[in-house]
Amino acid sequence: MTRQDAQAEVTRRRVFYIPGYDPIHPRRYRELYRKEAAAQAAISGYDIALRPRQGAATYGWHVESRMEGHSTTTEVDVLVWSDIVRDSMASSILATYAQLARTVWTYVATGALFRLMRLRKGPVIAALYPVGMLLLQLVLALLVGWATGVLTATAFRLAGAGGVAPWIGLAIGASAVIPVLIWFRRRDNRFFAYYLMHDYAFSARWGGANPPELEARMAEFGSAIAGALAEEADEVLVVGHSSGAHLAISVLSDLIRAGRVRADGPALAFLSLGQVVPMMSFLPRAWRLRADLAFLSQSGEITWMDVTAPGDGCAFALCDPVAVSGVAPAGKRWPLVVSAAFSQTLSPGRWKELRWRFFRLHFQYLCAFDRPGDYDYFRITAGPLRLATRYAGRAASKSRIERAVNRFTAQSA
Repeated sequence: MTRQDAQAEVTRRRVFYIPGYDPIHPRRYRELYRKEAAAQAAISGYDIALRPRQGAATYGWHVESRMEGHSTTTEVDVLVWSDIVRDSMASSILATYAQLARTVWTYVATGALFRLMRLRKGPVIAALYPVGMLLLQLVLALLVGWATGVLTATAFRLAGAGGVAPWIGLAIGASAVIPVLIWFRRRDNRFFAYYLMHDYAFSARWGGANPPELEARMAEFGSAIAGALAEEADEVLVVGHSSGAHLAISVLSDLIRAGRVRADGPALAFLSLGQVVPMMSFLPRAWRLRADLAFLSQSGEITWMDVTAPGDGCAFALCDPVAVSGVAPAGKRWPLVVSAAFSQTLSPGRWKELRWRFFRLHFQYLCAFDRPGDYDYFRITAGPLRLATRYAGRAASKSRIERAVNRFTAQSA
């Protein structure tokens, strides 16, 4: 195939985006794509336009692009599990502190926390942040309660009610603790302590297994992707971001095992972005995920590229998720581990602006780069090349981590 032929190999593409642990409506991802695609097009010199899709069973949008002289049509679907996320976050303040204790115990008692620190300290610090922040909020609330109780008891003594003053002070002080905790929770859009605590607790509660309602939703995801594979598209691309990456690994493994990927059908590709797979695969009951990692890593029916960046403190940057989980088979082919290299692909000014905005950087993979390298989310999702062609011959990042440090490597119960 000549380069000119390769540039025209995709005229129709289906993209399925699996978000991470996110309670927000998928409209957020459409607007992010619209805004950032326009910015990248202006920088890189191509044309791309988006319009909402009406009347479909799943939420998505339609993309038209013209790159390298060729036109491509892309249908993007967001595979939604935000309702499951919201349900898991519907916990009282007391229940959240119980989650904190259970989650810390799970990661410490299994040794997973210490093994994860041998890979990357950034995501472990990110995991410890909600623990520290929630404990700090509790300490501050208790201090407010203590001060309120002391002042109340003193006032009653001065008023001549010394006998009951300590009890009244204790009651008033205790009642002051809850309003402070409520105040913090209502402002969690600034602190992200409850949000992150629920995220890590969701993984830890089942020891690395998926809850039944999530397994049922993943089966629906698989059916949606299988439907696209039966169409006349040139490529079906699955994108899994953050926690969505390990969901995609299992969904795709199930599809391939079930023989739902046609040899004469669209090319199947998988792009994992900012993955946090070890947070799950290092837990004792993550048998399914470890088996799926091993299976997908040697599959000939798929192209899998994993993109992370050391500047993303919330991801296990450049950690080969199969290898570090200790399940790399002899015939391992995937993933191709590539760095988005934020410090190089963002200009010094832009990097300075974003460097300490950790949550924003975790979404940078879905955004425009003002000094783009060979990773361009919009060329991948809306351009005329298949993922396999675009990165054919691309070497994996030299600084990738492949050492197996997982204690739990069993792939069945």
